[in-house]
Amino acid sequence: MDAWVGHEVPSLPGTSPALRLYDSARRGVFESAPSGPATMYVCGITPYDATHLGHAATMITFDLVQRLWRDAGHPVTYVQNVTDIDDPLLERASRDGEDWLVLAMRETALFREDMEALRIIPPAHYVGAVESIPRIAGHVRDLIAAGCAYTLEDGTGDVYFKVASAPDFGYESHLSRDEMVALSAERGGDPERAGKLDPLDPLLWRGARDGEPAWDGGDLGPGRPGWHIECATIALTLLGTTIDVQGGGNDLLYPHHECSAAHAETLTGDRPFARHFVHAGMIGLDGAKMSKSKGNLVFVSRLRGDGVDPMAVRLGLLAGHYRSDREWTDDVLKTGHQRLARWRTAASSASGPSGEGFLSAVREALADDLDAPSALAVVDAWSEAAMAGAGDDPAAPALMARTVDALLGIRL
Repeated sequence: MDAWVGHEVPSLPGTSPALRLYDSARRGVFESAPSGPATMYVCGITPYDATHLGHAATMITFDLVQRLWRDAGHPVTYVQNVTDIDDPLLERASRDGEDWLVLAMRETALFREDMEALRIIPPAHYVGAVESIPRIAGHVRDLIAAGCAYTLEDGTGDVYFKVASAPDFGYESHLSRDEMVALSAERGGDPERAGKLDPLDPLLWRGARDGEPAWDGGDLGPGRPGWHIECATIALTLLGTTIDVQGGGNDLLYPHHECSAAHAETLTGDRPFARHFVHAGMIGLDGAKMSKSKGNLVFVSRLRGDGVDPMAVRLGLLAGHYRSDREWTDDVLKTGHQRLARWRTAASSASGPSGEGFLSAVREALADDLDAPSALAVVDAWSEAAMAGAGDDPAAPALMARTVDALLGIRL
């Protein structure tokens, strides 16, 4: 599957300090120090609706990670998936009387357009679940052979992972068993299903059902993959047994990231699956999390269609710290537009305060667990000074424009 079209990222003098990131498993901020190419896996969309601002905020978060790694001199291998077969996609297609494949292709194409408009650096590998099914089925068979998975005896052909085979299950999310059961039911699991060895056991392979698409699973029989094993397989195939960052929204911490890590670690014997499990906060609207189930979505494509500058949208989402749940309001967008206008005016100044000191301050802010609000404040202060005629560095405005482009992804 093809990703979106990238853009040239300006080079900057010097390098960023080592990136420090919050790791959900260790509950603290730790240095990310890749020994070779930096590796990152970010969970992508299930393409049954358009890209909303929650998606955009998550993708911007991990775009910053990639930009800071690159600026520090690390080559980056970034992988993102597309869950182009899953229950929500089939349900939406059935509701609308549409072919599920056409729906998935259309919404994936729209997501690409939105990511390009927001200047998200594309992943090195953009991979669909469907194209990965042979490898996923192979991993499910491996787990069965190792005694870590089982087929239900109800004739459905459904295969489940034994969480008992992952003795450290729960180390990433730090949730109680009762909390895990409740979230599993809320987020696509089936803890009450009869025949499971443990209510928390997640689905690996769904046997074929009438009226649903199915693929050859070899000894598994026809069917389609579960969600968590999809991401584990794609990451293991393209990035190896231990990656630097597994990323997504904080609603993926459990069960998705907990289960995908457990699958990967059980398959390979290596732990932890990721050196940093990094989670972005949710974007809310009118006091509630922005989600498809609530119907309170603000779509990137709709904003673009209304003539909103994608850079103002990006600035609005950068104004809050990535780990915080935060609200999207008209004022947030208005402030984004105003900030963008000031920065563009300042970048056209004949001179400004020291560009070298400015660049260093922006790097330091972003290296501190992606503190984008502090980085924006640095740019704001420099811009106000430049527009007031302070500073006599004629090269500073051009360096300012390259800095916010390279590190914040904002084109002036």
